Amino acid sequence: MLLNDLSSSVDLRPVRYQFATVRGDSYDDNWLVIEGTVATPEGKWSFADPCLLTDEARQVSAWLRAVAAGTVDVTEPDAEGELSPDTWFIEPVVAFSLVHRIESGTAVIRVHLSLEAAPPWQQGDDGADIYQYVVEVRVDTATLLHAADEWDRSLASLPSR
Repeated sequence: MLLNDLSSSVDLRPVRYQFATVRGDSYDDNWLVIEGTVATPEGKWSFADPCLLTDEARQVSAWLRAVAAGTVDVTEPDAEGELSPDTWFIEPVVAFSLVHRIESGTAVIRVHLSLEAAPPWQQGDDGADIYQYVVEVRVDTATLLHAADEWDRSLASLPSR
């Protein structure tokens, strides 16, 4: 799923299960490795990490569709300026929030990238900045829906086990 505008891009793909064979554990059997390629004015990097469970991965496209439908609330920084995503998962590697809507059917979304997904110049931090590194991308409704469909197609071969 590619989310991009003129200055930044985030390309996320579920590529495989963390463990090829079923182990009989609902968590271990359902961890998905997510590959990401990110480009911002600050730099480019990529990552691969088992950071989403199969059920969590299905929430990503649902969130994108909800943003497209206008049913997701804007998430503002708290009083201390800290960001909290409105869609997050067990592993705090990738998360999402809505910055604002523009009347023309365009939204600015945040892709929160922490730990293994953080840019190389921020890795090694002790985790104090979870969810604080974000890539903001301005996307229209058609792009959001296309990204959701693309994500669902990627997940089709990776059902819950």
